[in-house]
Amino acid sequence: MTATPSLRLRLRNRGLDGVTLLVLPGVLFVVALFVYPFLYGLFLSFRPKEGGPLANYAAFFSDPFLYTTIWKTLAIAVPATLLNVVLSIPVAMRVRLMRRQKLLTTILVIPITLGTVLVAEGLLTYLGPRGWVNRFLMDFGITDTPIRLIHNYWGVMLSLVISGFPFSFLLTLSYVTGIDPALEQAGRMLGARNRSRFFRIILPLLAPGLAITLALSFVQAFSVFPSAVLLGAPAGPTRVISIAAYQAAFEQYDYAMASAIAMIMAAVQIVIVVGLLAARGLVFRGPASSGKG
Repeated sequence: MTATPSLRLRLRNRGLDGVTLLVLPGVLFVVALFVYPFLYGLFLSFRPKEGGPLANYAAFFSDPFLYTTIWKTLAIAVPATLLNVVLSIPVAMRVRLMRRQKLLTTILVIPITLGTVLVAEGLLTYLGPRGWVNRFLMDFGITDTPIRLIHNYWGVMLSLVISGFPFSFLLTLSYVTGIDPALEQAGRMLGARNRSRFFRIILPLLAPGLAITLALSFVQAFSVFPSAVLLGAPAGPTRVISIAAYQAAFEQYDYAMASAIAMIMAAVQIVIVVGLLAARGLVFRGPASSGKG
């Protein structure tokens, strides 16, 4: 019976308490799962097959076939992110007033449970040259030849919207439901119209949450890979940076070059995310909610 108090006393003397013992495994897990692989890839990128430590980075930015993948990825990820977040706002505003909110939310998040690959395979079935969409268009005389809806930019964009919208919607809904409805009711009592209440009350309070939603949705869209391969043109307009990293690692067996491309990919994401988080305070400085309940 005296062993436990003595153990606690020794832990306290060393500056450790129960909270620290609970947090420590989580910190070690994060280090093992994220920090160590990142540091390993970073150091590996400075060990090229030939040349100095920066040879891989110099090779990437000197080859148009490689560095243009950054702009191609941004051209897909940025519009998809903005579209998902913009569409999620009115849907979340509407869903928060519904009684069967849980049921509708469950239906909208089904694409997340299916995964990117299954969504891409489904789009191949629906949007292919012999898919149901083209059959419908040709049977009703809308078009004489199949419309090319996949293996191009728009096929990848549609896949990112279908798979990314539920994620943006869930985040937006959590922030929208956290805003005190009394604020909007006060604006209504003072004669403010729906548009004025949204832009003057809801949107400023929602801005910090939307910045986080934009950042997380952008990271998800920027790392697109299966959709770009299955629904896009991997050698053309949808040759995203993740495909370049894959080819360097598993086709050229140059893991140092693949690590360098991954580090460049991470750097672009960090710049965009930091910019979004820094800009979220320009509209409203304060919490996203106002103590509802």
